[in-house]
Amino acid sequence: MNLGSSRADMDPEINLVSLIDVVFCLIVFLVITTTFDHRSAIKLRLPQAGAPPTTEATAPLTVTIDADGRYYVGQNEVLKHDPDSLRAAINAAAGSDRTLPVVLSADAKTPHQSVVTALEALGALGFEKVSIATTPAKQP
Repeated sequence: MNLGSSRADMDPEINLVSLIDVVFCLIVFLVITTTFDHRSAIKLRLPQAGAPPTTEATAPLTVTIDADGRYYVGQNEVLKHDPDSLRAAINAAAGSDRTLPVVLSADAKTPHQSVVTALEALGALGFEKVSIATTPAKQP
């Protein structure tokens, strides 16, 4: 006959399966509710225009110029600000396809020379479908 307490035989346990399930649900919830916007990384104020927006059938190559005159081709920043580095970055991003439409997004406060340099680089590489991104003009 065993008159002793059976509590000494029981070791306390922490159930990790439930904890892992809860953490996994939190991670899934955060990933689903998070929005990923590539334009939020670079703060731009686009100039305004009255023309209606156009839509392209293929995904265009984007060249972005921020207010300080730094160039971005796609998602990658061009480290040097000279025209040769910009041409090399555009050539690497576009490959041999010169019929690819290009969207040039420049901040409204970008120095004019930076926009002209980008247009020269695109023209020297043979791109013909170049458009400049703007925001719709405010109606009075």
